[in-house]
Amino acid sequence: MSSRTVTFLRIVQRRLTQILQGNLDIEHLQKGTQRFLGRLMDLIPLDADLLMGGAGAARAKFLNRQLATSLAFVAGAVNAGGFLAVQTYTSHVSGTLSRIGDELALGHKALAMGAAATVACFCAGAICASLLISYGKRHRYQSHYALSLMIEAVLLMIFGLMGYKLQATQRFFLPSTVVLLSFIMGMHNSVVTTISSAEVRTTHMTGIVTDLGIELGRALYIDVTKNRRVERVKANWDKLKLHSLILVSFFGGGLLGAIGFKHIGFKTTLILAAFLAFLAIRPIFYDLRVRWRLMRHPVD
Repeated sequence: MSSRTVTFLRIVQRRLTQILQGNLDIEHLQKGTQRFLGRLMDLIPLDADLLMGGAGAARAKFLNRQLATSLAFVAGAVNAGGFLAVQTYTSHVSGTLSRIGDELALGHKALAMGAAATVACFCAGAICASLLISYGKRHRYQSHYALSLMIEAVLLMIFGLMGYKLQATQRFFLPSTVVLLSFIMGMHNSVVTTISSAEVRTTHMTGIVTDLGIELGRALYIDVTKNRRVERVKANWDKLKLHSLILVSFFGGGLLGAIGFKHIGFKTTLILAAFLAFLAIRPIFYDLRVRWRLMRHPVD
């Protein structure tokens, strides 16, 4: 077991002993509560730079945590709730590709074409988001990420208001609801993957659980090697925390999304659309204000 893990366990043991013996100082308790609340506030997506500025290493870690928790929650809600609405997981590309092979092997060509169309719509959503982001960067918009999320919010609003009508309409061997949701989830994953330089993926939980297992294995590894020329096995605790947050947020979103779709149906997505619009409106408003000033006072 690594030294950092041992230290953490000792601190936990010491705190539990203090609580059980009644020796916990009120001042220490207040400081601990303040630290906990501070870290909790870091997860609330209220920062002005959440969808603005650079990507990857240039972004603060707490911004990626905010982005991960908020968008993973939305992805979980749309994915799980959408299953109750359209009877398919629209972001599960791995399973859909396997389904194509199964249907072809069974001779169900129409079903195979429908599954292939789901993958194509997901890819089309990712392409659309990538084009919008590239265009925004090229023209120096601060809202190049936010614009994609705002379009996603509009599409979710259409899904929520017209879901029952779209369900009866066929597009590409599929109900229009499946086409629309697949397109939305492709956009969703493309935006968060691009802004975090592939550090955060909000719809791909297989990779998240795999990375969690890798880091937990490193954290639990008992290093008995005393050879200093061999690199010690260390867990990436920042990565472990981030992926744990994504997993919990996705599950929480999926649970609440499923409950919402069960009780109020397609209109659940209106709440999610409002949340995405809340995240995106500030960068878009900033760009509109800058462009308005340039129009009124053009630079020579």
